[in-house]
Amino acid sequence: MSRPANAPPRILHLHSTFAPGGKELRCVQLINAFGPALHHAIVSAEPNEMGAAQHLSQRAKVSYPQDFPSLTGKPLPGRLNRLAQAMKPYDMVLTYNWGAMDAVMAHTLFKDALGLPPLIHHEDGFNEDEQKKLKWSRNLYRKLALGKANGLVVPSETLEQIALETWEQPIGRVRLIPNGIDTKAFAKKPKRDALRRIIKRPDEKWVGTLAGLRPVKNLPALVRAFAALPEPWQLVIVGDGPEADAIREEAERLDLSPRVHLPGFAPDPARYIGLFDIFALSSHSEQFPISVVEAMAAGLPVAAPAVGDIAHMVAEENAGLITRPGSDAELGEALRELAQDEAKRKIIGAANQAKAREHFDQKAMIATYRRLYSSALGQEIAG
Repeated sequence: MSRPANAPPRILHLHSTFAPGGKELRCVQLINAFGPALHHAIVSAEPNEMGAAQHLSQRAKVSYPQDFPSLTGKPLPGRLNRLAQAMKPYDMVLTYNWGAMDAVMAHTLFKDALGLPPLIHHEDGFNEDEQKKLKWSRNLYRKLALGKANGLVVPSETLEQIALETWEQPIGRVRLIPNGIDTKAFAKKPKRDALRRIIKRPDEKWVGTLAGLRPVKNLPALVRAFAALPEPWQLVIVGDGPEADAIREEAERLDLSPRVHLPGFAPDPARYIGLFDIFALSSHSEQFPISVVEAMAAGLPVAAPAVGDIAHMVAEENAGLITRPGSDAELGEALRELAQDEAKRKIIGAANQAKAREHFDQKAMIATYRRLYSSALGQEIAG
């Protein structure tokens, strides 16, 4: 099917899920930045998880194909052929994470025979079942499936090394593009009621985090690390997910329930992340957590385990607060050190903010993606 003259290029997005997580909101960020210059079709391997769509700009041209073959199932030749056939009407295919890997395999198998458009895969991290060790079968499948991809985009140095060494991808195919945000928006001082479900009192100090409440985020450990902090410190965990009850139970066990708050998911963290005095993570696994960049842009110190790229993301002044993975005691000590020294919090926060503005602003990220996608399309994406 040929594209009508002057019609915008058609971009097919194949997601493992389109719930409002890091990779999905980055995709939304890019779609909004490109505006009407492209037409986007979005498919999710989990059709009921489409919450990120509510953040799309009204200017964006977006559709949601209802007849696209399922991204889940056994990778049998007939199913892979149907996936490949469904890609033909588009000018470029963008795939995301393991949940879309069958589509990547279909593209490699049938690209030449069907004349399929270019494909760029984006890999942002791993599911809970690979947080400790990657599965050899998936490594092999990724290696084969990516054989004819035009590019493999990763946001972290850790993933770049895995792509080059474990998946044995050629260096020219792998592109490291750190996630970026509107750093200026996060520098604004928020109102005390910006979270709505919880209001920060003038005498309170907050340790805060933004996270899906899932086992990989290890949030009961953050409750344990927080336990050593006295009043007026509060722990605020912003996010939704199945681990909410486990977090509450741990807070109750430690007699912390009145000081541990779960206000649920809240959009637009630039409105409220500045209410935190310390930003903390306790995750078993991360790659390049955008929440850390947001905290840095808001001028916050970060206490977190050294998973993924976190140790390289924060400013040098913050390095001593990045702890060994899995150590509740070390994370608790980092929180105590920051809680006891307001001057130190301000010095580290200012250094983090400066680094975020220099290295992680969205303008650089959007420009890099624009060049990559334009090259694959064979035409400049207007901006």
